[in-house]
Amino acid sequence: MADHSNLMSEMNDRSREVFRRVVEGYLESGAPVGSRTLTRSLSEKVSAATVRNVMQDLEHLGLLDSPHVSAGRVPTQLGLRMFVDGLLEVGDLTEGDREKIDATLGGNAEDVSTTLDRIGSALSGVTHGASLVLAPKHEAPIKHIDFVSLSAEQALVVLVFADGHVENRLFQPPLGQTPSALREAANFLNALAEGRTVAELRRIIEGEIAERRQEIDTLAQSLIESGLAVWEDAGGTPERLIVRGRSHLLDDAPESDDLDRIRSLFDDLERKRDIAEFLELTEGGDGVRIFIGSENKLFSLSGSSLVVSPYMNADRKIVGAVGVIGPTRLNYGRIVPIVDYTAQLVGRVISDRG
Repeated sequence: MADHSNLMSEMNDRSREVFRRVVEGYLESGAPVGSRTLTRSLSEKVSAATVRNVMQDLEHLGLLDSPHVSAGRVPTQLGLRMFVDGLLEVGDLTEGDREKIDATLGGNAEDVSTTLDRIGSALSGVTHGASLVLAPKHEAPIKHIDFVSLSAEQALVVLVFADGHVENRLFQPPLGQTPSALREAANFLNALAEGRTVAELRRIIEGEIAERRQEIDTLAQSLIESGLAVWEDAGGTPERLIVRGRSHLLDDAPESDDLDRIRSLFDDLERKRDIAEFLELTEGGDGVRIFIGSENKLFSLSGSSLVVSPYMNADRKIVGAVGVIGPTRLNYGRIVPIVDYTAQLVGRVISDRG
């Protein structure tokens, strides 16, 4: 298949306009666009037969397709990609959209996770797609770890970072925990933890447990492993993924195959499949990137798109990403500035409160 620039060079002004109007009509309505509809709206007065010939040429180039027995055409994945890369007109962020996103910022007392959750919900509401927010992991060195027993079935692991940041996580401790086992587990971790990040601690902890198994009470060892598993889940590559807006997608997809595709997509997201690659996708360049269908490693489904932008901390380091996911029939021109603005907003929140 020819690359985009070659395909563009093969198209004259008329075929480029026909192509653009087919894609825009499809993105707006979700329905195939026919030659008669196009003939009425083209800037140049041409016959429906001429338009049909142009559409056939575009189909031959692999940019349009004829679904089922419809006389109309829809863009192919290649066609959408070329439209996004070469013909997409990105609008300005409207004042209404900006206000809805800005309204999510609460007082300074609100923690970052809560703020990101609210921003994700607002982004979903404004775009009528599902929003994704990948929250950054906290990588400061550890100052102190403690275990607090809440009940026979629940304990708290408290992590204090050298920069003053404190995180608490609930977990299910081993049966029969004792106050001495809690102290022993905390002492063991604190002897290794100070000055190390969670990732560094995780790398050495298994070896230390294996070497010092005899020294550690069985209950304390189980506590260490249980408590550390909580940090491992949250401190690993995928990090906290906030997904909002499933109902928007389902409402906007009347076709049963679209519904099945979206349910499958959300099942993927809820299992966090391939989310580890989410940041890698965004680091290839600054600004908003658009992934269409199967070219997107985040999910294996064609017929879906992701509009994603990285955000940075105060040191200008990419630490997370914000995105909107939905069917390929997204209003890209409107969503791109919304995602871009939201990513900048999240970057400021992280920098201010991180």
